[in-house]
Amino acid sequence: MFRITSAGRRGRRAGAVAVSAALAALVLAGCSSAGATGAGSYGFPQAAQDSKATITVWADSDRAAAVTAFEKANPDVKVKAVTYDGSANGSNSFRTKMQLFDRSGSGWPDVVFSTQNNDAAWASQPSGGKQAFAASLNGGLVPSSTLDGFTKGSLDPCTVNGKVYCLRNDLAQNVLWYNKTLMDQFGYALPTTWEEYEALGKKVAQEHPGYIIGAAGDAWTPEVYFWASKCQANDITGVKSVTVNTGSTECKRAASMLDTLRSNGTVPVVSVFTPEFLKSYTGKVLMIPGPAWYAGAIFNNKDSLNVPAGQLGVAAPLPWKGEDAVTGDVGGGTWFISSHSKNLKAAAKFVEFVTTADDYQVDSAPGYPAFASAADKWVKKQESSGYYATPLKAVIDAAPLIWSGWGSGVYSQEAIWAKTITPAVSSGKNIVDLLPEWQTAIANQAKVNGYTVK
Repeated sequence: MFRITSAGRRGRRAGAVAVSAALAALVLAGCSSAGATGAGSYGFPQAAQDSKATITVWADSDRAAAVTAFEKANPDVKVKAVTYDGSANGSNSFRTKMQLFDRSGSGWPDVVFSTQNNDAAWASQPSGGKQAFAASLNGGLVPSSTLDGFTKGSLDPCTVNGKVYCLRNDLAQNVLWYNKTLMDQFGYALPTTWEEYEALGKKVAQEHPGYIIGAAGDAWTPEVYFWASKCQANDITGVKSVTVNTGSTECKRAASMLDTLRSNGTVPVVSVFTPEFLKSYTGKVLMIPGPAWYAGAIFNNKDSLNVPAGQLGVAAPLPWKGEDAVTGDVGGGTWFISSHSKNLKAAAKFVEFVTTADDYQVDSAPGYPAFASAADKWVKKQESSGYYATPLKAVIDAAPLIWSGWGSGVYSQEAIWAKTITPAVSSGKNIVDLLPEWQTAIANQAKVNGYTVK
């Protein structure tokens, strides 16, 4: 059976992997920007180019198949693969290592994969007086025809001041996963709005106590519920500016709904990746709003809920009454090319291949491809497994619905939520009452990182 997973998110929950021992050697052996020209042909200073130079690729263990597929399809390009944690679980290892190389003036890898969507915010900016790590891609390094092939909005986290600094590997748009067998058994109709979703939760609490319609114990809870409500908690309006307004109607309605469903037990504050969740809710998940990768990560997974074939269905993301549906983006991954690379053409060839080629994105990639044509083929392959109770069209339709009012700043919204809100909610406090505290925490973290907060 095929599984929809997010390699980016899988990396986060798997825990940080130790950086390969080969990393130390790369500090001295990596590419150097010495002799870089003042203005290269792609719009940034370039090192002297060597078309035969080996490219060094940093990626997490889940991307091993990508490297293998590229090497098989491009035997003429020499690749040195280095395994690192992909900045999983907020380790920030990508940025930390590049800062070290900036100080030493050498060591940068040619290509880096990250599980995070906010790295372009720092990688596009000069560090310590040195040029930015990330090469801009839409100055000719990557063809515009390739860039245009990505799903609408998918490159937004990679775009700073009109320049594209990375290519998305996979997307993590939210949809409504549901157990069709249980829904039919209980005689419930699928909700078509968040208001109907809340009403169903109240009904389930009375008629089938112990069954749940969601979960709110993970750090990405705001990316599922608040982002979908157009809550302006994280509106990145410039390179170093953000608007934070958790007191809006859009924020309050999402918080109120969660408080209601949390109090009646249908949306518990428990992580979907904990033994507690498996013990309490295996066989009792009626539905759950969440990213595309939930299917393989928790449903079609023998180490998680292990839902039998023919039961799992998927529906479109829910709108609020009278509004169009939008969705949050819970993960995915990004590929960067170093502006210091001595073989930019080979690096670009690699990044284009692993994000667009069927050889990897359709045949081997675990997550929903960001490249539109690959995504269509990938979904058809998933459907051919016979696992799902419904077509996966809703997953495709949701991909371009990611709301642009929730940006990708340097700081982690998930870390703020996990530290500020989750413990308080677990102790019994209402999310509605915690909204001012959440706003203060976001604003403080943004200011620490040099943002002007409105």
